Amino acid sequence: MAARKKHNYDESKIKTLSSLEHIRKRTGMYIGRIGDGTHYDDGIYVLLKEVVDNAIDEFIMGFGQKIDVGISNSTVTVRDFGRGIPLGKIVDCVSRINTGAKYNDDVFQFSVGLNGVGTKAVNALSKTFTVRSVRDGKFAEALFKQGKLVKQTRKGHAKDEADGTFVSFSPDPEIFGAAAYDEEHITRRLRLYTYLNAGLKIDYNGEVFVSHGGLLDLIREECEEEALYPPLHARTKTLELAFTHTQRFREDYFSFVNGQYTTDGGTHLSAFREGLVRGVNEFASKKFEGEDVREGLVGAIAIRLKEPIFESQTKNKLGNTEIRSELVAQVKEQVADLLHRNEKAAQKLVAKIQETEKLRKELQTVKKMAREKARATSIRVPQLKDCKVHYNKSSGKGRDSTIFITEGQSAAGSIVSCRDVTTQAIFTLKGKPLNVCDLKRDAVYKNDELYNLMRSLNIEESVERLRYNRVVLATDADVDGLHIRNLLITFFLRFFEPIVLDGHVRILETPLFRVRNKSKTLYCYSEAERDAADRELGRSAEVTRFKGLGEISPSEFKRFIGPDMRLTPVEVEDEHAISHILSFYMGKNTPARRSYIMDHLVVEETE
Repeated sequence: MAARKKHNYDESKIKTLSSLEHIRKRTGMYIGRIGDGTHYDDGIYVLLKEVVDNAIDEFIMGFGQKIDVGISNSTVTVRDFGRGIPLGKIVDCVSRINTGAKYNDDVFQFSVGLNGVGTKAVNALSKTFTVRSVRDGKFAEALFKQGKLVKQTRKGHAKDEADGTFVSFSPDPEIFGAAAYDEEHITRRLRLYTYLNAGLKIDYNGEVFVSHGGLLDLIREECEEEALYPPLHARTKTLELAFTHTQRFREDYFSFVNGQYTTDGGTHLSAFREGLVRGVNEFASKKFEGEDVREGLVGAIAIRLKEPIFESQTKNKLGNTEIRSELVAQVKEQVADLLHRNEKAAQKLVAKIQETEKLRKELQTVKKMAREKARATSIRVPQLKDCKVHYNKSSGKGRDSTIFITEGQSAAGSIVSCRDVTTQAIFTLKGKPLNVCDLKRDAVYKNDELYNLMRSLNIEESVERLRYNRVVLATDADVDGLHIRNLLITFFLRFFEPIVLDGHVRILETPLFRVRNKSKTLYCYSEAERDAADRELGRSAEVTRFKGLGEISPSEFKRFIGPDMRLTPVEVEDEHAISHILSFYMGKNTPARRSYIMDHLVVEETE
């Protein structure tokens, strides 16, 4: 046995990093994920948020009704019209950790950024960073590169400039690589700011966002024609809420603290959910179950808190447990009051809950019948060829456990003959699955194939019991195969959404072409790859187009589901848009969908 290499652990190994070095070396501690800009919570959006948050804080305190935001290439500019940073502290406020006025309640009562870190992190993670403050006709300005001060103007005359702060920065490619801002993510963030701060104007590259209804506007836009009754809305100095019901099967929420969108919720969201149920039950003099009250609910809550405690610097989840009981009582009171003052909406709300309660009880009967039928026909699912190792979320075991969902015996046969029986299972569809886009939950129990698929995955009672870590859609690369894939994705998003959101659902990528000669075989996943392979192997190359999975021999197929298997995750960028996406692409709006296809149809010209 080889001797373990010794390392001297002495005083010379102890290092003390400056705050700048620490931010650049441990970036994730300050901004969470870095990413490339495709995800809503990627680091470059956190940089933008930290700067805009400071401008919002000025508005909250009553200074400045407008914020100008500009993004060109990778350079971001933010100009507020608040009080402006005190000129003598402009460098300290953007470069020294734990420096700021937000520790002083007299200056900032309900601030988002309480840790004295935000703008300093932006500065440290930027290739260039400029800050300029204007107060009473004078200005101070400083230019930084990678967090280091390069140039400073301590005090100059700004005769015709309005008071406020200007910040310009470019995310450092050394940290973020080629990350780029996505227009939809930017506009969504800025819209949320205006919903949370009624009357605030945000000018983004010439487009002005403003909301006078606050969270009411947010819920109206989110639900559009889905709302069963006009959204109900209440606002006090420290609490704002709005909600309505839809025919969705899930609950959808937006939660905010001091203007910060808490994507992971927290104490305020759990208090809202409980308080709303209590308020409804008090109004209706009933004891409705929480799940019946909240099914199909779309709600938003925003609170203002003097000393919020977040679970990370990125402020995605509120942790102040001491406010919960009081907040539950406040929400209950506001909800009950809204229902008493809006009689027609209240009647529709109660009718919706009673219908949900009735359907839930009917579903229990359907479930019982489906289980009895399944037991009578077979103890085991006939379409499933199981594997030996299963996934357990709580223990983390069985992470390699995979189930391939495929269509037809020929495709299934190829996978069965070359699979790893320890970790790879197969579920064979008999044909195209049912389109469940506009169906209720009982459809799963009335359709044998979907019921058997649900049983195979073990997700009837809870998606937490999922038996396979990877649910792989293995369909042919033709029109029918793509349709089956879309129907399966619709099934999961409609009834078992968390499986998709947690990244369990994947798409198996198999080659479209095989290009070979006597000495070499190349597998190609696109026409471009095929053409390149054809050129590489020369005139003697034989090109085969795989029309379906069944055409790939088991000896070849083994490499495509082995260690180098290509899997594309099914991802949802905005979970709040799932209902709109499903109804548009898979719903009954055939004319609108046909118009969209015709408007976006690309016809390749041939010589």
